[in-house]
Amino acid sequence: MEISLQEVLFSFLGGLGLFLFGLRIMSDSLQSVAGDRMRTILEQGTKSPIRGVLTGTLVTAIIQSSSATTVLTVGLVNAQLLTLRQAIGVIMGANIGTTITAYIIGFKLKAYALPILAVGAFLFLFSKNKKFQLIGQAIFGFGTLFYGLDIMSHGMKPLKDLPFFINLMTSIENNSIIGVLIGMFFTFIVQSSSATIGVLQELAYQKAVTYNQAIPILFGDNIGTTVTALLASIGASVAARRTALTHFVFNVIGTLIFLPLFLIGVFNKVVIMFTNYIFTLIPGFAGTWETLGIKLQIAQTHAVFNISNTLIHLPLVSLLALIVTKLIPDKKEEEEFKGYKTQFLDKRFLRNPSVALSQATREILRMGQLTREAFSNSIQYFENREKALFDKSIVLEDTIDALEREITDYIVLASEKSLSREDSNRAYILLQSLNDLERIGDHCENIIEQSEYATKHNVNISGEAKEELHNMIELVDKSLGLALEALEKGSKVLAKKVVQNEKLIDKMHAEYRRSHIARLNRKICNGNNGAVYLDLLSNLERISDHSRNIAGYVLGEF
Repeated sequence: MEISLQEVLFSFLGGLGLFLFGLRIMSDSLQSVAGDRMRTILEQGTKSPIRGVLTGTLVTAIIQSSSATTVLTVGLVNAQLLTLRQAIGVIMGANIGTTITAYIIGFKLKAYALPILAVGAFLFLFSKNKKFQLIGQAIFGFGTLFYGLDIMSHGMKPLKDLPFFINLMTSIENNSIIGVLIGMFFTFIVQSSSATIGVLQELAYQKAVTYNQAIPILFGDNIGTTVTALLASIGASVAARRTALTHFVFNVIGTLIFLPLFLIGVFNKVVIMFTNYIFTLIPGFAGTWETLGIKLQIAQTHAVFNISNTLIHLPLVSLLALIVTKLIPDKKEEEEFKGYKTQFLDKRFLRNPSVALSQATREILRMGQLTREAFSNSIQYFENREKALFDKSIVLEDTIDALEREITDYIVLASEKSLSREDSNRAYILLQSLNDLERIGDHCENIIEQSEYATKHNVNISGEAKEELHNMIELVDKSLGLALEALEKGSKVLAKKVVQNEKLIDKMHAEYRRSHIARLNRKICNGNNGAVYLDLLSNLERISDHSRNIAGYVLGEF
């Protein structure tokens, strides 16, 4: 039979494109459905390496992408929310979780691809509920994945008769390193180990590749998938680069251990034994290694490799951490001024707007604490005029302004994707709160300027006026702290306390202005003193107003 290379190429590339597209849609939709819960699970479920493995497995099984899990993990390490040891456990678990996709591909679902596509399309097009639309997208992606596999299958069928392909596969059987390199290269190109393993399963199903030829390629696929995390770590912190390198080292060492065991026939026997004596314990499974199709045999080998590799490395987490720490040493310059740079923002999170907005919230709360520090610093400078406090005020003001710009840009980027109503409201609250915090920083700067004026003109505030200022400063500081806590917790109870405090501060402001006029009439206070005092009152009252605005966003008033 004459083989049309054009038909083979078009079918393979078109099918691969649909497969990758379906996999991406399915993964992105599942990530959106999971929302910020993924980040929460990763942060809270990594207290020990074993829990980290279980967490990484769970998250990857849910979102169907080990690359997404590892990239998210690198981002969390970069934001100093996970340690290197915690991240290593997650990455090991992600390797196990990704084997689920190979099992799904192993089942004969291609015949149901079109009905699955139809269900997904109807859910997406006709549902008004955002979550159901995302579930519809995920189902549609699932169907597209299998439809792409079906097209690929037809394209790859003639390959087993092509002399070039036969010679290539024979060379792999004679030199398994070639197979590892092919797997690495192909996975690097398509940026998805699930896709390359899917292709491998289809080639084996079409008898173009034997089991013995497929396994070295499978090992290469596992190494190739680490490239995604390595690329994601470029420009990241030392800790994030170490995390990505750990993923690479983990899979390379695994291949160095299991490839020789496979070549001498030991690993094959382990996989068969696992299937016949352990896998049979799964309810509804009554087969043996011989009754499994070639696709499921490859999926089973993939799973046993990753589970075994994890069991070997799990007691050696500290050693792995030490190795990558030696390979990527600390850089002192990265530690300088880290408190005045964004800590929680990372472009890796932008693929999932819910996670990105949660990180932006953390950065805003951190900015809020810097703003409160700027307020405290400005009051201290007014009281004692220390130069160190003045210098600190300049740094804090510049930092608050820079953070406001960077966080705003980040939220805008996160909002470019279609947001749920809840996330859209959250983005609005964050942007508004950002503006208010930046304005509070400006008022703190005004207090510094008034202090400078007071020094230049020998202004002295009377004892009565000092007591009034002290009372107002104390309440304003309390209100600002409550507003930040209300924003962090979404607490309407705390927000209402801020509203009540703001009313008290307004009354104080009016009362203290009257008291000041009385002191002027009694000649206790002069014009210069009065101007400084009134400006301080005004700035304190405006800081209270902005704190009240933040509380109002939490209460849903604006």
